[in-house]
Amino acid sequence: MTLIAPAPWGAFAESYGSYVASTSSPRIVLFGATGYTGRLTAEALVELEAHPILAGRDLGRLEALAASLPGNPDTAVADVRRPATVRRLLSEGDVIVSTVGPFTRWGEPAVEAAIESKAIYLDSTGEPTFIRRIFQRYGPRAASSGTALITAFGYDYVPGNLAACMALEEAGPSAERVDIGYFIRGNVAGRTSAGTKASAVGMILEPMFGYRGGRITREHGRTRAFSIDGKRRHGLSIGASEHFTLPRRYPGLQEVGVYLGWLGPLTRVAGVVAKATPVIAALPGAKWVTEKAAARALKGAPPSAEPSPITTQVVAEAFDSSGKQLTRVELTGGDPYDFTGRMLAWAAITAANRGVQGVGSLGPVDAFGLDGLTAGCARAGLVRLDKD
Repeated sequence: MTLIAPAPWGAFAESYGSYVASTSSPRIVLFGATGYTGRLTAEALVELEAHPILAGRDLGRLEALAASLPGNPDTAVADVRRPATVRRLLSEGDVIVSTVGPFTRWGEPAVEAAIESKAIYLDSTGEPTFIRRIFQRYGPRAASSGTALITAFGYDYVPGNLAACMALEEAGPSAERVDIGYFIRGNVAGRTSAGTKASAVGMILEPMFGYRGGRITREHGRTRAFSIDGKRRHGLSIGASEHFTLPRRYPGLQEVGVYLGWLGPLTRVAGVVAKATPVIAALPGAKWVTEKAAARALKGAPPSAEPSPITTQVVAEAFDSSGKQLTRVELTGGDPYDFTGRMLAWAAITAANRGVQGVGSLGPVDAFGLDGLTAGCARAGLVRLDKD
């Protein structure tokens, strides 16, 4: 396999940083700046010489974060429990980046604020229920107001959108199915943030979905094997933004599958357990238990420093109606959190400088174009592997 080398991250700073610093571009508001993903995003924005407004509910923590960053960015207090404070953050044309999770519990005030103020909205969620909410509940409202909502713009689920679009472009109109697999190598548990753990716990009993037969369908516990480096690795089906974005872009698609392979040999066991979630969710008190567990997870320690590198691999395979594989695209990158912070920074600066393509709920390729997204991902360290 041949690695297509990424463009330097610093090259993006050289081409975009001075432009942001020297013009009256729309403001970038980073909401949830003091969380783990928020801090990484703030650092990436400042590294690119942007001047974000750091927003959150704790002024002391905001000021400490600002003081630790070059340029000492401005801060603003806003709390999702007082939605008016979130709304006051924004003016028309601004870009808001939300890293406030769990999103199914705390994410909606930022979405509402973006729609009301006609600001461009980005978030870092990986929660299927919230993603579905963005596309089905808020997308039409955003389109009517001329607002763009770009959800799940991080490791969840930009790489799969990119890989799938590459595969489908190469496959042509005969492609009717695409399967996407996400895999990680390294100490995943040690690099998982409290917010991610809370989101994962919170969505255990949430209805899962897929895209089968040309429509969004409920599903639990589906698994699939992919060949990664000559080995069979299994992934567990999960609801993702690809289920909404890809069929709109490629109307001939009848099936979209997104699979997470983070559990290794336990994936198939997890699939069996997942099939029982509708029954478990119906038990009295089950929802209360998961909410309490999610709240406890939020109080956990931040990820530990990882002595060995974490690498990611994302695969997309396109098939025709007979099941024949037409194309395969594999992307590789580094730490998922670093990637998320850099992609959110890239997207926010690009949106502030150039706007995005379209309104309503948008996928990554919808918003930035295939070539633009490919370049942005390469600068964030995610590149394609090509066969020799």
